[in-house]
Amino acid sequence: MHYSRPNLNPRTARKPAHVAIIMDGNGRWAQARGLPRFEGHRRGVEAVRRAVRSAIEHNVQFLTIYSFSSENWSRPPEEVAMLMGLLKRFIRNDLAELNANGVKVRIIGERDNLAPDIVALIDEAEMLTSGNRGLTLTVAFNYGARQEIVEAARRLAIDVRDGRLDAQAIGQDDLADRLDTAGLPDPDLVIRTSGEMRLSNFLLWQTAYAEFVFLPILWPDFDDAAFVSALDQYAARERRFGALVEPAAVKSAS
Repeated sequence: MHYSRPNLNPRTARKPAHVAIIMDGNGRWAQARGLPRFEGHRRGVEAVRRAVRSAIEHNVQFLTIYSFSSENWSRPPEEVAMLMGLLKRFIRNDLAELNANGVKVRIIGERDNLAPDIVALIDEAEMLTSGNRGLTLTVAFNYGARQEIVEAARRLAIDVRDGRLDAQAIGQDDLADRLDTAGLPDPDLVIRTSGEMRLSNFLLWQTAYAEFVFLPILWPDFDDAAFVSALDQYAARERRFGALVEPAAVKSAS
């Protein structure tokens, strides 16, 4: 079932349960230093490790990172192969530590066109950590939000065709239950590095009421101070989820 948002008082919901990160700027980081793009991506993996540690330290319950989009296949073949290799090394080198720290790993995105050895590693990471109750780390890999929504709509259509679902009774939760993120709460906060201000086909449905923080730093430079800066900006905002919140002075006078 879809994880429904708790009925929180917008004035007291100051800490995000779910943080999503668009990790941007590896190539520009390397270019600015006269280094090959591979070095930027390698340093980006180190930033992922720091982000996971920060999420645990600051009691974030869910962390979702955008590591490889379905559009990234259009990059040069050697760069795609390098990114696939980095994913494999990350799982092989970090899985034991993630598991020891109670992190539950989840991978979302298409798997049909991935190499069998990568699929096997993904399955291993999810299976090994499935019982963990600490941070849920979701890695969006070979992921695209538009395709995710299309696939969810297709599943709904099949269920209607086969008589398992009444078309007139379809609601938002029915579609959400068929997304890759089914069972996860929607992100409260989305962080994007590099100064770019767009979603880039990331969690389009799930971020309807998320707060956005755009940081000017490039992803390899992301550290705990940057994480805290984003959390502080989130805490300073008033979240209404489409409702009106009466000013405190008005409420106290009534």
